Amino acid sequence: MTFLDSAVWGGRFYSDGWQDSASTYPVVEPATGEQLATLGQATPELVRRAASRAAEAQRAWAATSPQRRAAVLRRAGDLFTEHAGEIEDWLVREAGSVRTKAAFEVQLALGECFECAALPTHPQGEVLTSEDARWSLARRRPAGVVGVIAPFNFPLVLGLRSVAPALALGNAVLLKPDPRTAVSGGVVIARIFEEAGLPDGVLHLLPGDGAVGQALVEAPEVRVVSFTGSTPVGRAIGEQAGRLLKRAHLELGGNNALVVLPGADVRKAASAGAFGAYLHQGQICMTTGRHIVHESLVEEYTAALAAKAKALPVGDPAREDVALGPIIDRRQLERVHGIVTESVAAGATVAAGGEISGPCYQATVLTDVTVDMPAWREEIFGPVAPVVSFATLDEAAHIVDDCEYGLSVAILGDVGTAMKLADRIESGKIHINEQTVGDEPNAPFGGVKASGTGSRFGGATANIDAFTETQWVTVRPDIADYPF
Repeated sequence: MTFLDSAVWGGRFYSDGWQDSASTYPVVEPATGEQLATLGQATPELVRRAASRAAEAQRAWAATSPQRRAAVLRRAGDLFTEHAGEIEDWLVREAGSVRTKAAFEVQLALGECFECAALPTHPQGEVLTSEDARWSLARRRPAGVVGVIAPFNFPLVLGLRSVAPALALGNAVLLKPDPRTAVSGGVVIARIFEEAGLPDGVLHLLPGDGAVGQALVEAPEVRVVSFTGSTPVGRAIGEQAGRLLKRAHLELGGNNALVVLPGADVRKAASAGAFGAYLHQGQICMTTGRHIVHESLVEEYTAALAAKAKALPVGDPAREDVALGPIIDRRQLERVHGIVTESVAAGATVAAGGEISGPCYQATVLTDVTVDMPAWREEIFGPVAPVVSFATLDEAAHIVDDCEYGLSVAILGDVGTAMKLADRIESGKIHINEQTVGDEPNAPFGGVKASGTGSRFGGATANIDAFTETQWVTVRPDIADYPF
């Protein structure tokens, strides 16, 4: 039996072990439409039961010694290493990842576990001054039960980056992955922590639809909701959490800009732009969605980018050596094509791509783009690179910030000029002489404006802020005297 053998989890959900479900749904390969397995379908009632059980188990887990919790996280990292090939296979087949992206995601996952293994022993408080004769302390305590709702695009990492620190800091977790990638974004995580020795009841895997997500947010035991996904859904979750007086960590969409400064190396810039725009078919919140190129370089850059786009093969990453795999489903594929065709009808020119190829979309470059076109204004979540030009640094700064999102910006060229531009931009991340897609387990991650509520993941400071509460404690040597 393999580590991810469906005989263990097929038709089931994970809550105090693998449980049979009254209803199931198919796990489908987007490249072929083939059914890979079935998974148990959670319900709002199952969520409520899991939340109650998680609250019970959390108390014992929080009381577990820091070294014991750290050991579980380290073992989880080792298991990702031991079973990397099998996990990558699921990311390729279920999520449509090309092999290099799948391998990168597994490496991020094991890095996340090892990074979070340091959290249990990280300083979690401070000694305060006091006007009275007492000790005054501010200490960090586990939030309790954390609800995690994760997306389909980087399903493993974007779920694990909340699950791992929440567990390390003594919380219990309810995990609802996207139903389209609930094996690579859910079963894998549950199996890893099951084998790593996490006690029963601390982690629950609850695949399901929007009603399941709503029940997770509403469960009284859930004190923190960590959501990664679209801005419209994030707004709804934020409103719901606010009404219930719960913290919501929202990592949402992006329409990220790459700025090519005058004098930049066009060959390298086009390579960076292609990677940022076409990695995982553009289905990344940090995808390079807007290419802003100095007028002296725009023709050369566009030609170089189009040449790269035309040379990138698309197809089934499980059976072919391709650069771009399938779009996650037909609805999203048609949405991508609709945005391109609508922009072309408004005057844009297709320099490369612009066509559906089976379940895939060709790497696309659009020129003659204006900033009011949907290909420029919207988060496409597909492999489409619209290009506009700028004349001055003031104009470049305005174009970058004239966007509802603020997740990631890349600036290519002279570092001094790039730093001046960076200081004028609203963005959660800025990468100089790199493209827009980047993530490391020890780095804070998040966006501003419609991209979310800031850095809520990554590194000890952000993770401790996200998944603990601050408690004030005072201690006197004797009972204080009071005037009543």
